[in-house]
Amino acid sequence: MSDNKDPIPPSKQGKIREIGSQAVWSLSSCKPGFGVDQLRDGSLETYWQSDGTQPHLVNIQFRRKTTVDRICIYADYKSDESYTPNKISVRVGNHFHDLQEIEVLELTEPSGWVTISLEDSDRKPVRTFMIQIAVLSNHQNGRDTHMRQIKVYSPVQENSIAKLPVFNSVELSMHSTIR
Repeated sequence: MSDNKDPIPPSKQGKIREIGSQAVWSLSSCKPGFGVDQLRDGSLETYWQSDGTQPHLVNIQFRRKTTVDRICIYADYKSDESYTPNKISVRVGNHFHDLQEIEVLELTEPSGWVTISLEDSDRKPVRTFMIQIAVLSNHQNGRDTHMRQIKVYSPVQENSIAKLPVFNSVELSMHSTIR
């Protein structure tokens, strides 16, 4: 199996953060013991396994409208073979009834983290209440699917305190200590 290195490149670390814990996760189906907990536990040895007809759905709902930069999915064809997703649709919206497809991805024998940028028509990160990941087909026409991990990332908002000017003149420095 591939290594468990962080899916975010060093150049982006500190500029985006994982926000999956702020969401409510649900699945269209799962085998007992192979559900949301395994999908989000941080281990590449565990996985979600669907148990039903396609498409297999992962629903990620936020309590407030949230800016989402990207999602990362860990898939491993060598371990999961016909359970490995082949075609994935990513949809965003306010609720189940207004989801809009923003990305369709074809995966060819993936081994590791697959990063999907979520951008609006202005090429900015999407603002959404809900993300739905739909597995439309698997490799080798497999019926059920395995997903080992999913991470959701948001840009880090700059803190307004960090934008304060630096006052270092002689006149101001004499007032810098508390008496």
